Amino acid sequence: MKTCSSLLLSAAVVVFGSSSVSYAQTATGAGEGMRAVCVLDPIAKSGVTGTIVFEMVNNHVHVSGKISGLTPGKHGFHVHQFGDLSDSEKGESAGGHFNPHRMQHGAPDARTRHVGDLGNVEANSEGVAMIDQDDKLIKLSGGDSIIGRSIVVHEKADTFGQPTGNAGGRVAFGVIGWANPKTK
Repeated sequence: MKTCSSLLLSAAVVVFGSSSVSYAQTATGAGEGMRAVCVLDPIAKSGVTGTIVFEMVNNHVHVSGKISGLTPGKHGFHVHQFGDLSDSEKGESAGGHFNPHRMQHGAPDARTRHVGDLGNVEANSEGVAMIDQDDKLIKLSGGDSIIGRSIVVHEKADTFGQPTGNAGGRVAFGVIGWANPKTK
């Protein structure tokens, strides 16, 4: 009887314990169609706000959204290490760029870059930037997952120089979390 109980317990661990599937994965399937969202809050009363959506499509993440309240022109747009928004004056609580592989900073299409290097967004004359890009490095699961991290929008353009692109101060940030599978 003791052996039978041990075998049943072992089977339960194999079936249930090895599965680290999130609510979003079970709601939308394993990977494809997984969605995350980031609602941006202004830093230091910048007035910059927005919503960014991340969706797994054909083995990459599609990034889309809208940012308002920017000065016209390009602005650095990165995934940062932490989902900590406690420093609303400078945004430094979000940490540096998400860089789990210790690479040099680079453009989104560079051979080597931080996982979090998403390049620039460009605001029009009304201060609105529309985002519609694909990225093959960021992930919504596994070691390169951006879930629980943050998006940071910078005051200036990312020049892709070292070590972090010379994009200046931070004007908005938000935590990346699972999107409600019932909303689109």
